[in-house]
Amino acid sequence: MKPVPIQRGSLLPLFLISLGVVGIENALTRYFAVSAWSEYGYWIISIVMAGFALSGVFVALFRETVERAGIWLRALLPAAMVLAAAWGFREVTANPFNPLQLQNPVTWVGEVRNIGLYYAALLPFFFLAGTYISLIFVQNDREVGRVYAFDLIGAALGSAAALVLMFLAHPFLLTPILLLPLAVAPFFQNGRHRWLGGLLGLAALVGGEYLLFTGPAPAFSEFKAIYAPMNTPGARVMGQLRSPRGYYVLLDDFTERVDADVSNNAQMLGVPGPPQTFGLYRDGARIAGLPRPRAAPADYAPSALSSAPYLLRPHPEVLQVGLSGGYRAAEALALGARRVDGVESEPILRQALQRGFGGAPPLRGDPRFTLLRGGPIAAALAARGRYDLIDLSSDFVDVTPANQTGLTVEAFDAYLDALRPGGIVSVSVSIRDFPVYALRVLATAREALRARGLQPARHVMVYRSAWNARVLVSSRPFTPAVQAALSAWASERSFDISYAPGLDARSARARLFNDLPSVDFSTGQVTSRGPDDALANEVPAVLAGHATPTGRDFHVRPATLDRPAYYASLRLENLGALLKRLEVLPQAEIGGLVNLAVLAQAIVIALLVLAAPALFRRRVAGREEPRHRWSALYFPALGLGFLFIEIMLIDKAAFYLNDYSTAFALVLTSMLLFSGIGSLIAGQVSARPKAAAGLSLVAVLAWCALVYTQAEPWMVATLGQPYWLRAVTVMAVAAPVALALGIPFPMGLTQVGAGRALPWAWGLNGAFSVVATPLANLISRDFGFSWLLISAAALYAVAFLALPPGRRRAAAPAEPAASIHHAPETPTFPGAAPEPVPSMEAAR
Repeated sequence: MKPVPIQRGSLLPLFLISLGVVGIENALTRYFAVSAWSEYGYWIISIVMAGFALSGVFVALFRETVERAGIWLRALLPAAMVLAAAWGFREVTANPFNPLQLQNPVTWVGEVRNIGLYYAALLPFFFLAGTYISLIFVQNDREVGRVYAFDLIGAALGSAAALVLMFLAHPFLLTPILLLPLAVAPFFQNGRHRWLGGLLGLAALVGGEYLLFTGPAPAFSEFKAIYAPMNTPGARVMGQLRSPRGYYVLLDDFTERVDADVSNNAQMLGVPGPPQTFGLYRDGARIAGLPRPRAAPADYAPSALSSAPYLLRPHPEVLQVGLSGGYRAAEALALGARRVDGVESEPILRQALQRGFGGAPPLRGDPRFTLLRGGPIAAALAARGRYDLIDLSSDFVDVTPANQTGLTVEAFDAYLDALRPGGIVSVSVSIRDFPVYALRVLATAREALRARGLQPARHVMVYRSAWNARVLVSSRPFTPAVQAALSAWASERSFDISYAPGLDARSARARLFNDLPSVDFSTGQVTSRGPDDALANEVPAVLAGHATPTGRDFHVRPATLDRPAYYASLRLENLGALLKRLEVLPQAEIGGLVNLAVLAQAIVIALLVLAAPALFRRRVAGREEPRHRWSALYFPALGLGFLFIEIMLIDKAAFYLNDYSTAFALVLTSMLLFSGIGSLIAGQVSARPKAAAGLSLVAVLAWCALVYTQAEPWMVATLGQPYWLRAVTVMAVAAPVALALGIPFPMGLTQVGAGRALPWAWGLNGAFSVVATPLANLISRDFGFSWLLISAAALYAVAFLALPPGRRRAAAPAEPAASIHHAPETPTFPGAAPEPVPSMEAAR
């Protein structure tokens, strides 16, 4: 049957459908970030991709039937989508999923069932949406460029609309609001069914909103940090702020205090305890305590674990990295600092320090304190030889994802350059879960010291409480007098020295105040006999670069700008042992396992889509349908390669701008715009697809080589440039590769031509795009971002080799304005975060 062409002007419904679908996708990822943890937002991408991939196969299998019913489907599908989205979101909010119970060996089976219920609730909506979009493509197989333009622009504006709404509406209300464009879409199509479809859409909207607002009210789950304090007697919400970075809530309740690790001997020392504060929460996770009006001074500071360097270097000039709501600066001044320069990388927290937030006042003016702009590395590079002490707070890494670059070899090198002779870098590390994070910080410091020709064992000291360790690093050896001063200070406060040059570990173990037993991770059994210091047992080996017992189960490796992930200590190759000990794993480490689970599922879906042509009837309208075997290699390679480059760019831009949100927005805009231009160029050179693809490959390979060899040192050297200039630079770096990446996909579609292969190729690229997201995260986690570049270059070379030399169609269609993998999703912002994930528009 000859397909019914869509007249000009009738693509507005596609525009609105794409806007609504991508907006709802982003809204759901925000919902998961608030109600659960941001790591589980990967499920949304997996569900979306599964729905679209299955819809592509469905349309390919039943293309003639879908085309014959096309007019009715275009009228009815939007209303069905509204109802499916409303019902699905209602079921999601009623789902009792608890990620903590997923880590419990007794309750995990029930939580796996709850994950299955998430898929059952949301898959119908995305399947219907994919079917609608596939239908439009099939009905316009010779006007693909125009269809892609409407689809792409609609999706981009859907992402933008979701971002704007995140400033205005509660995260739990985003999905109900974004049902509107789906409902009104049929009014804009041509033909006699527009009013029927529009009225059905409005009726579905009313019914859907009724379903949502009469269902269970979404709320913070009981395992979120905000749940208990918000439900204490007399708790009050003092302020709220909504943004794409997160949903911020300022609480006043009697449980909120300064999160300082203080000595149990504080009362004996005549030092008061930490004062009460307001609690600032982002997406339900506490990120800081903010001072109350007329807040008490930091009189507790002499008993804090962080105070020792102020004894070893009296009256220092300090670079305070991470201000913990302003209290770290107040502590430094109370301990006698002559001057404090502060770095606060979390934008909303920085704004609260400057202007106040809710009932919390701004920082008190003090001529000895300056709030710097930018991140810690930029601050250190701009202050060569200025400081006596560089102090990294205990909550610095957890406040924002970009902060993990502050604990890399390159960061330590910058810190050591910023110190005066004899100055100290002091790093706080939690040992509540495992000592591995302290060992990794030591391994990172070791490499920075070795690069200067220094012996790490003479330039490091470690002391601790029961909960946290402090790693002290200096470019000059720590003298016996300094070690004796630290030992006396620690004994007075019942803290322990885990390592100092020449320390007698046996005698130190005999006078321990805080037992830290060694535990075999695989069995969970304590291996210590009597009081022990598990950290002290391994520090000498780590500083010498030798293997340690912890290294059997965890990565004890230095972090670098190429591989900066802080919470990436699990050896995922030991999956069996990790699953057996799942209940003791830190929540921040679960992201790696979630990536593995999503990757496994994505591979299964991708293989099913890959095998779909075996189900196609080979004869269509009395003629043999081409097999297009090359497509099975070409489109997966493009989907993987594009997202590898995109994810690498986003993470590098986040470091360069010290702002993950802005980095994502800039990279997304650049990739979207210039890939679209590349697709338009492809339409002008479609007569010679192999030559055009070859030029694109050369450009991609040259760009990858340049970034691989020059990007990192150049970024470090220009961190001090104005913010606007760095932002423009990010876009300028992304533009040429995006332009080149925009050419291969439309060339491939031109070769595929009409028939069942068109929706199949779309679904195939989409299916492998979801494989790309967790795979890229795992590669960058364990091997580094440079391997993403190498892999992407190899994948584009494979795609070039797979592309046949000549077109298969008698008449070339209009070329697409953008590739199906050219619109990454708006981000989910963590208390930390996770890694960027591509949107469904990327799959299209």
